[in-house]
Amino acid sequence: MKKENIGAVLLFVLGVMAVLILFYIDPIPQDEAYHMFSDRRSIMNIPNCWNVISNYPFVIVGGLGVIYFTRNNKLHFSYMLLFLGVILIAVGSGYYHLFPSSYSLVWDRLPMTIVFMTLFSIIIREFISVRLGRLMLLPLILIGLSSILYWVYGESGDLRFYGLIQFYPMVAIPVILIFFKSKYTKGLEYWVLLVFYMAAKVLEHFDDQVYQFLGFISGHSLKHILAATGLYFLLSFYKKRTELGEKSFKVSSNSNSLSEQFFPK
Repeated sequence: MKKENIGAVLLFVLGVMAVLILFYIDPIPQDEAYHMFSDRRSIMNIPNCWNVISNYPFVIVGGLGVIYFTRNNKLHFSYMLLFLGVILIAVGSGYYHLFPSSYSLVWDRLPMTIVFMTLFSIIIREFISVRLGRLMLLPLILIGLSSILYWVYGESGDLRFYGLIQFYPMVAIPVILIFFKSKYTKGLEYWVLLVFYMAAKVLEHFDDQVYQFLGFISGHSLKHILAATGLYFLLSFYKKRTELGEKSFKVSSNSNSLSEQFFPK
């Protein structure tokens, strides 16, 4: 069995499992204790100062990405949207950390879903099918935004749907990276980003322990910095890599590859 076949089967199985898990677990309400960060110091009259200002790296990386892709007209709009979303993360997250509450958290999570879903569509575009990646961009973003609306306006304030749109891409992306071939010369950019993302989530989980150990900055603040650093490395890879010969990626009527059968160019 070809690698693409195995990858397609795994993506399907993981998708089915994720949906089944969604319906088998109880509704997940927003824990109000989530807003109680370990470092709540006010500096220069800025509440939760370090959690707020640690979002500025997102502005820098997002701005650099927007400038680069504005000048590079050969690439699809989704790359521009990705880094616009990174800037919006800084705005939304900064606002949330100034006034932590479930209401302000909405504005933190909305741009994050845009970035997650846009990145997922880009990876589909680069590894599976250009056409499919383009077609899925808007539906994926709408699904992501719908998960926020379901959480906010649903009867139980349920986070299961939001958890699904974060969880599935995180398990699907490694499968895509392993079993499908990139149309670009570089191949490490998304692995590097995943490593930084996972490290950021660990720091977030151990927010208080990191703050107690370091004394001057918390795990949550470091999470912002580490996530922005991962995106900076991604942008650096984007700038350096080149597209492989078009011949290898042209649609062929004789092709037997599963990626072309199930994910038409």
